[in-house]
Amino acid sequence: MSAHARLSELGIALPEVMAPAGLYRKAVRVGELLFLSGAGPVRSDGSFVRGKVGDTVSYEEGRDAARLAGLQLLAALDSELGSLDRVAQVVKVLGMVNCAPGFTNTPGVIDGCSQLFIDVFGEAGRGARSAVGMAELPFDISVEIEAIVQVHTEHPDFA
Repeated sequence: MSAHARLSELGIALPEVMAPAGLYRKAVRVGELLFLSGAGPVRSDGSFVRGKVGDTVSYEEGRDAARLAGLQLLAALDSELGSLDRVAQVVKVLGMVNCAPGFTNTPGVIDGCSQLFIDVFGEAGRGARSAVGMAELPFDISVEIEAIVQVHTEHPDFA
């Protein structure tokens, strides 16, 4: 089943890709690897999930925020590649959680994004991963996630 068919089956519509918040590109391709810049948790109304997980943001809200960041990454992938079906493998995910002092379940929070990738790409969505806690994130967003994916290059339409 294609990634877009899975999205449809899951009732997921990809959001608009957010413009970069600085002097960088959303994605850079080197060979068959595509490096995605960090994405934040953008709600459907365009607002961000803000605050520290373990304080003003609950664990469950943090996990949902990670899923929203994952949707931003999928939208950037789709925009850059023209089709999510060009993704061969999620290689690496780095999840950063804006944590209250003492909050240590960063892996559980970032699972919100990882589960989305597995739901969309199957086992190809399960890559290597780091989930770290941060004292602060830009604009006080609750999570920021970046990813590296391998791109299919064998099909002539994907060169």
